[in-house]
Amino acid sequence: MGVYNRAPLAFERGEGARLFTQDGEAYLDCMAGIAVNALGHAHPRLVQALKDQAEKLWHVSNIFKIPGQEALAKRLCAETFADVVFFTNSGTEAVECAIKTARKYHWARGNPERVDIIGFEGSFHGRTVAAVNASGNASYLEGFGPPLPGFVHLPYGDHDALRAAIGPTTAAIIIEPVQGEGGARSLPVACMKGLRQLCDEQGILLIYDEIQCGLGRTGRLFAHDWAEGEGNPDIMCVAKALGGGFPVGACLATIAAGSAMSVGSHGSTYGGNPLAMAVGEAALDELAKPELLAHVREVAGYFNQRIAGLKDRYPDVVADLRGKGLLIGVKLVTPNREFMQHARDEHLLIAGGGDNCVRLLPPLNLTLDEAREAIARFEAACERARAKAQAAA
Repeated sequence: MGVYNRAPLAFERGEGARLFTQDGEAYLDCMAGIAVNALGHAHPRLVQALKDQAEKLWHVSNIFKIPGQEALAKRLCAETFADVVFFTNSGTEAVECAIKTARKYHWARGNPERVDIIGFEGSFHGRTVAAVNASGNASYLEGFGPPLPGFVHLPYGDHDALRAAIGPTTAAIIIEPVQGEGGARSLPVACMKGLRQLCDEQGILLIYDEIQCGLGRTGRLFAHDWAEGEGNPDIMCVAKALGGGFPVGACLATIAAGSAMSVGSHGSTYGGNPLAMAVGEAALDELAKPELLAHVREVAGYFNQRIAGLKDRYPDVVADLRGKGLLIGVKLVTPNREFMQHARDEHLLIAGGGDNCVRLLPPLNLTLDEAREAIARFEAACERARAKAQAAA
């Protein structure tokens, strides 16, 4: 189906932060499959984990115990607030599970009217019907029938509107601690703490979508970790980096939030299959290393400093710097789609974003030398954008 506006590039292989076309041209990948290839391409630990498991067992069924699920779930729970995990194939499936879990929680407590999920403008939670209804982007609903009941959207950052919107039918709040597609807006630590307090006061659940911003992307293992335990959610959705490129996602929950999800409440044919669990466990081992997280913070500091300088030098191109860690958003004056092409012309791959932003989402193990190269290529793209604007004037 013609649902993708594809760039005219095809890649044959990848190595670390490089992608190579079929004719051998190299590109510096600061897109990483949209924050998926968090350890770069062909990471030897992930490749070996997949090979080893592929020679033993690919798929059985969730009718049977899958030891890899238990091992990865224990690791995830040990690293987070969570007590229980449901494994999925993708982020949007993790969001579906989170929505069902929140509603079932209230139903089991004798409050079946509590079904409303409060989300925010600019959010993105996936492409299934429930996920696009949870997301605050009307364009994703266009042509797919009327909006589903049970979803409320509020302006991002409007605390008064949020408090006023909570009522007897509210089940949960869903939010990205750092927005990805919506323009790389970062939720302040004070707001994370405030959300936790508000949900406790109102008896509703807090869902964090850390599909893009989690697993080391911000320089802590999860973005809400910056609140030092005072902004923990009840439910969290993860995916992308969890498989390092292999399809895997997860919905994490406290024992209380997940208590109503009994046998038959939910399920998945492929979710948590042995291949995904083997790769996921290897990826988590690498992503949770303190030295990697410290490296993310160091490289992010370099990017922030240099892009702030580019903002001063190219005010006709760069309007604002956003994001957190290595989820870097650059709001542009020039059209972002044009700028992405300018970057590709410099053999730099970057992602688009809402609010006329581009995103730099490099592998978390990007070296400082590679970061310097990325900045040089990004600056050359700024020169191209300026030259085009001046020629048009």
